Amino acid sequence: MDAPARLATEEDLEAMATSLSLAFHDDPVMTWLFGGAPRSVGRSEDYFRIEGRRHLAQSCVYTADGIPGAAFWDPPGHWKTPVGHIVRHTPTLLRLIGPRIVKALRGLGRIEAVHDDRPDHYYLAVLGTRPDHQGHGVGAALLEPVLATCDRDGIGAYLESSKASNIAYYRRHGFEVVTEVEFPGGPTVWPMWREPRPPG
Repeated sequence: MDAPARLATEEDLEAMATSLSLAFHDDPVMTWLFGGAPRSVGRSEDYFRIEGRRHLAQSCVYTADGIPGAAFWDPPGHWKTPVGHIVRHTPTLLRLIGPRIVKALRGLGRIEAVHDDRPDHYYLAVLGTRPDHQGHGVGAALLEPVLATCDRDGIGAYLESSKASNIAYYRRHGFEVVTEVEFPGGPTVWPMWREPRPPG
């Protein structure tokens, strides 16, 4: 990647939402949530804009100049979405997700139940690279700052892979599958945990 990873700012939000919507254009969870591939890019862009604003408030969002992708992290103890945020954005989510929202919430409940069992950790909520920048080390660069912090401070990291094909990629960065969770009538996700690596 030409430009190093850096903390994102509010000025990056729109471009990050666009890049992530393109990165997730064929993602099984996104296409299921938002009603199929033709609709998912536009609808997921709205979703990533909402989530990006929330994560920016925690100062744990990474991107790079040119906005080739983004990583939304939650610091230890902050991975649960605040109830106020959910209430505030429920009308938008109903518009975006429609009749799948009940099954989506049930699936998210299953995922959270697995997540609750983890000790303190950094949570990678979103990682994506625009298709025209994939294969150039963008994802690895966006992971590196927080994974380095995890290793330095002896803290774990956690994510859910929504594609089976991404599991090997995350394994290369130290994550291992802990179980799998199915959305009711929908796709499977693979929660993954990373133990901190000793220095050196």
